[in-house]
Amino acid sequence: MNAINWKPKAVKQLEKIRETSVRQKIYTDVQALADFPNCQDIKKLSNHPYSYRLRVGHYRVFFEFDGGVQVVDIEEVKKRDEHTY
Repeated sequence: MNAINWKPKAVKQLEKIRETSVRQKIYTDVQALADFPNCQDIKKLSNHPYSYRLRVGHYRVFFEFDGGVQVVDIEEVKKRDEHTY
């Protein structure tokens, strides 16, 4: 079981999402990362500041995973657009 660590920037971005149902869905899907790497909608990124992304509808959750300590750091929550990647 991995620990989920929300960075302050990611928390602020999540709080800015107006739709409560979308916020709840993102939060629920992020909690499922406790079973990482046995999760769906995950992609390993290359040439990007973060190593992985979780797709939740039109939003992307960028995160890092330290396999040794087994901590998932949630770095950013962004709406998918031409500037996301």
